Amino acid sequence: MEKVSVLLVFYPALIAINYLMLDIGARTFYAVTQAGFTEALASPRLMTISTAIHTFSLFLRLLFWIGAWLILRRFLSKITSHLNTRMWLIIDMLILASFVAIFTIIYFMPEDTAIVYPICGASIFSSFGCMYLASYIYDSMQTSYRMQEMETQRNYYKERITEEERVRSIYHDLKNHLLILEGHQGMPETREMAKKLREQIAGYENYIHTGNEYLDVIIRDKSRMAKEKQIDFNAIIHMDTDSFLEPLDISTIFGNAIDNAIEASEKLPEEQRLITVKADHIRDMLVIVIENNMLPDMPGKKGTTKEDAFLHGFGIPNIQKTAEKYGGQCSIRTENGIFSLKIIIPLP
Repeated sequence: MEKVSVLLVFYPALIAINYLMLDIGARTFYAVTQAGFTEALASPRLMTISTAIHTFSLFLRLLFWIGAWLILRRFLSKITSHLNTRMWLIIDMLILASFVAIFTIIYFMPEDTAIVYPICGASIFSSFGCMYLASYIYDSMQTSYRMQEMETQRNYYKERITEEERVRSIYHDLKNHLLILEGHQGMPETREMAKKLREQIAGYENYIHTGNEYLDVIIRDKSRMAKEKQIDFNAIIHMDTDSFLEPLDISTIFGNAIDNAIEASEKLPEEQRLITVKADHIRDMLVIVIENNMLPDMPGKKGTTKEDAFLHGFGIPNIQKTAEKYGGQCSIRTENGIFSLKIIIPLP
């Protein structure tokens, strides 16, 4: 499908460019030399002029395709790795008219060749326009999916915050009841049971307080998820309670980054699974660093290991966009088997 699409999109443009250059070159030659066809073949001087014009037209073609590559490469890099068959079919149907038109006109060549020029121009425009359209379709679908995903995350964490408040109030009452039972002069089995129950729920009181209620829930959920997968999870986070980051942006940065780190850690032996999350205000910057051990052949800045690249290949790009939204930047480093994601955002 991709090869058929490449043929339909680029071949009309290639034919149109070649035709325009050759025809304009011929018109230029005859206009400059005022020579007839048979005379041009017989005269060495005219042959030299013809060769020079032809060479110049080839040079212009080369410059055109270099310029086209420089303009289109960012669109091409996205669509070749993310478009599915249905999207390719849509592009093929749109460009088919240009493909048929350019070959029909040139096959049934009119006497006045200049009539073909608008068709050639339209073919070139359609070919490059389809590349932009494909990129636009991809960006639109990706943005729509990202917004749906973020809205789901927002609703989820809203519910989690409400649940956290309820569980926290129950926890304090339960802890006090267990302390009373443990110290009560009753059966040793009862005191031992109360002691074990208190130890089991002690971890709830020791969870990380980041200074941001929304982030507390995210870190608590990710920490529990990492523990279930036998991943050593450490977090040292200091955020203001009135953080300038919007809740959805906090979820985008920390949620995506930690999910990626957990996914990478699962591929390692249990003794090598380690995730470290740090965030603090340094001078006039919020600095966030998330590190995890990784396999040496895992993707770095771009790409995904999952089969559906469209749905899963933009965790890091979303983090970058979120950082740029606040005037910050995101950098990635892979060294000595450690993947390090660093986000720097200026404080308002």
